[in-house]
Formats: sequence, structure tokens, C-alpha cells
Amino acid sequence: MLSVRLNNMKFHGHIGVYPEEKKIGQDLEIDVALQTKVDVQQIHDDLTQTISYGAVYRQIQKIVSTSRVDLVETLATDIMNAVKATYAEQVTHVTVRIRKLNTPIDGIMDNVEIEVQG
Repeated sequence: MLSVRLNNMKFHGHIGVYPEEKKIGQDLEIDVALQTKVDVQQIHDDLTQTISYGAVYRQIQKIVSTSRVDLVETLATDIMNAVKATYAEQVTHVTVRIRKLNTPIDGIMDNVEIEVQG
């Protein structure tokens, strides 16, 4: 079995419940972990036998750049479902974590993080 992780990807997204969040946008950090069916004994240094993390990154980048959803949970679920659909033959499980760095909360914190799995 092979695990593929893309850690701490940084994007600027226009999601949020409040109109200001969608207009101005906000910085997001995203981690994605894929559990695969890939047999590492069969890869033989051939990209077609594994999952291209570059392609996964570009897919996530496109989703974040076009999304205008209200909830970060929805964005995470959209990413999870898209990756699972694209790699249905190779992936058994996907975990998506999103950290929203600039939350409209009157308080001091580094970020808010959500996680979805499926």
C-alpha cells in the first residue's frame, strides 16, 4: 500500500458565510492524504503506476480558485469527493484538512481547522 500526502498547500479562496469573506477572500492551508491500492512493488519508477501529486495539487487549486461556497466544510467535502472520483480505481480513502487563517472571530487564535474523511 502507498500513502500520498500533500501538506500545507497555501491558497487564497473566496469562501465564507459573510459577504466580506467572499469579496476579499482569505488565506487557506490545506492538507490532503490519500490511501491507495497501489502496489509499490509494481511501480518500477513509472509515474503511470502511481498517483501524480502534481495532478492532485492542480485539481485542488482549481477547486479552491473557483469555489464560492459558504462553509469550509463544504469546500473540504468537494475536494475529497473530486479526488476520490478522479482516482476511484487507485484510492481507498481520502482525508482533507483545511485551516482557515483569518477567521471573523473576535479572539486570538492561529486558525480554525476542519477535517473530513471518506
